[in-house]
Amino acid sequence: MEYRHTPVLLAEVTQQLSLQPGAIFVDCTLGGAGHAKRISHLVAPTGIVVGIDQDDAALIAAADTLRLGQQSSPTTVLVKGNFGNLDECLLEARVPYVNGFLFDLGVSSPQLDVAGRGFTYQEDAPLDMRMDPSTSQPTAADIVTTYPETELARIIREYGEERWASRIAAFIVAARGHHRIVTTGELVEIVKAAIPAAARRTGGHPARRTFQALRIEVNHELEVLERGLESAIRWLAPGGRIVVISYHSLEDRIVRDVFSAAGKGCVCPPDLPVCRCGHEPVLRIITKKPVVPTDEEVEANPRARSARLRVAEKL
Repeated sequence: MEYRHTPVLLAEVTQQLSLQPGAIFVDCTLGGAGHAKRISHLVAPTGIVVGIDQDDAALIAAADTLRLGQQSSPTTVLVKGNFGNLDECLLEARVPYVNGFLFDLGVSSPQLDVAGRGFTYQEDAPLDMRMDPSTSQPTAADIVTTYPETELARIIREYGEERWASRIAAFIVAARGHHRIVTTGELVEIVKAAIPAAARRTGGHPARRTFQALRIEVNHELEVLERGLESAIRWLAPGGRIVVISYHSLEDRIVRDVFSAAGKGCVCPPDLPVCRCGHEPVLRIITKKPVVPTDEEVEANPRARSARLRVAEKL
């Protein structure tokens, strides 16, 4: 299947990164390289583009999109890995510093569209949800089969922001008492049964929040995000920028908080007459409020609807 992916907020990302020829750019969520292709033209011919992704299909598609080895292209290095291990990925890429980072979070369109990956609630498929299916990490099926009811409820409530989390967890535990839940279709039917009929008629697909919660748990997305952002701040050269596109409030809150913490100066108690902490800000927040897609972009690409873009610059 062809790896198709429409990059979200492409013009805004390009503008905010503000990269020049010779710069080093790192796309931490390479996908089909839609963003990286545009940015490679900005840093060419002497710059470096590093693309990181844990999905083999994405790396294969990106190599074709970027057409590695073309005479006018920048040096391009593709690394299979998770941006939670950003230090190791950048050491493998052999770059001394970075002028611009992009994190485009969440699940890419091709991962959603390939039913066999188990991310979508629209088709029946194995209940997997691993970003890198070659790993031995637990799948979504393992989680719904083995987690205690209280832990399932917590995950669905916190990561999915689902008001019916306790009922859904109870229905999952009751169902797995009869048989192992192994497909997306089975889980969708359980969630539908757990949510009262009146509540199912609003707010989109009833399983959307539960599937989001399980995907976050399977891939440890929130812990990985915080760790990756903190590493990126360390690798940034002065004047370099981090651009992050998030798609739900949990991600956006982490981005906001990490940027805010790195942008603070003195953290001494306010009643101290002089600063004793010596804390210096390392970032300047460029976007006081997140940038959102235009109505025209959302109409052309509905998956951009929930996107929120934040930018910070290294001091």
